[in-house]
Amino acid sequence: MSQCHCGSARAYEDCCGPYHAGTALPPTAEALMRSRYSAFIVHNIDYLQSTLLPETAEDFNREETEQWARDSKWQGLEVRWTEAGGPEDDTGKVEFVARFNFEGKDYLHHETSRFEKRDGRWYYVDGAMGPRPRTADKVGRNDPCPCGSGKKYKKCHGA
Repeated sequence: MSQCHCGSARAYEDCCGPYHAGTALPPTAEALMRSRYSAFIVHNIDYLQSTLLPETAEDFNREETEQWARDSKWQGLEVRWTEAGGPEDDTGKVEFVARFNFEGKDYLHHETSRFEKRDGRWYYVDGAMGPRPRTADKVGRNDPCPCGSGKKYKKCHGA
């Protein structure tokens, strides 16, 4: 048995293989994302299309996707972060980096993907390229300074 392409350290036959064969459904958004990465490697374009949110599937360019999958040498997947997307959730996000070589040049595909579960099945919705946006709560002028000085923000770092 060969190791799964998704980086799970499990055998393909026990990991993404059943999803690709249609004998099981990915239980989480991350499992769907990993199985989609593996689908590029094994050139399972039907799976890639079937895991798109139905109303977005019409924009799927089969020829371009198939060419990208076949002409790329896939070099690894790194999952950086997940938000929700568990078996009991209806939505989820996964930030990942896929490394590949295309026409002799190395590339990174860095994406934060959104997923939605409908009728017990996870779908890829869309993705934003690059790292996920970082957010921080805004500190009010009269709030305690986050540095821990005990002073009001306006009298400390907000000056």
